[in-house]
Amino acid sequence: SGEYPKEYYTSNGNPGRLTSTSSSSSSTTSVHVTALDGLVNVNSLFTIAVFVGLSLATPGQHSLENRAPCDAGTDVAKKLLVFEVVSFSFFLFSSLVAQGLKLAINLLNSKDVDEAFRAHINLKVLRFGMMGSAVGSVMGCLFLMLSMVNVIEIRLGLLSCGSQSSIHATAALVILVSSALLVYISTAVYAFLH
Repeated sequence: SGEYPKEYYTSNGNPGRLTSTSSSSSSTTSVHVTALDGLVNVNSLFTIAVFVGLSLATPGQHSLENRAPCDAGTDVAKKLLVFEVVSFSFFLFSSLVAQGLKLAINLLNSKDVDEAFRAHINLKVLRFGMMGSAVGSVMGCLFLMLSMVNVIEIRLGLLSCGSQSSIHATAALVILVSSALLVYISTAVYAFLH
């Protein structure tokens, strides 16, 4: 009688519940692809920060404190370089895992032209792959934060010399990044378990 949308009618013409599994599969798959896209985009932004940090890993720079004891030595520049490389490795790992999952979903989707977003993929593999990608992002963020502390020491002065600018910048960095990572990890674990 036109009271309900066409898909709400059962095979005998009576109104009923939507029982099509393709809709559920479609929404689930498209949500996964969107999540993977977001992860890759965020990793790309952080990778830019890594290269910015690498440009500052040159020894012999004088800090803005204008005091010789506050100038960072070669050991700080070495730590910065190591942390940046490890951070980049984790971000690259995370992005490659996410891109691999996206590629698998897209290739499986291409087998069925009528169902553009439907893919039959092992949910355990998908969940563990997404969790692995998330762990890579978290570890990359941790090492990026450590490298940013070294950047602060190179540019604003060593924490050990009591530079107020360095202490304030480092405190803000550690508190905000740690809080954000805590929220991110809690959300990822909750989604993984449920």
